[in-house]
Amino acid sequence: MSNHTDLGARGEALAASYLEDKGYHVIERNYRFERAEVDLICYDPTAEPTGDLVFVEVKTRSGLGYGAPEEAVTESKKEQLVKVSEAYLHQHRMERSSARFDVVAIVLRQGNAPNIDHIQHAFWA
Repeated sequence: MSNHTDLGARGEALAASYLEDKGYHVIERNYRFERAEVDLICYDPTAEPTGDLVFVEVKTRSGLGYGAPEEAVTESKKEQLVKVSEAYLHQHRMERSSARFDVVAIVLRQGNAPNIDHIQHAFWA
């Protein structure tokens, strides 16, 4: 595995743990449809009125030299996330479920605690 892959896997594990600590339930990790993938699919029971299904994109960086992690969620990445979310909802017969897109941006700097920024409703589909 490359350092980039290791960094991503570590970020996804941190994001899942962070969201679980906030009361979310992680349903799926790395769900794929065709060539598209979503890092985490969670259930947020705190969302009104009956909770939300949350498609979470995790972006992890080892520093800010290439900009903030959330800046890497481009328009084409958003389109892929929408595609994979539609496939997941269809596959599970949940087309009418309330769903949203969140981004968890993580910066891991050597010797420091991770900086985790959870952006709810990061974009709309």
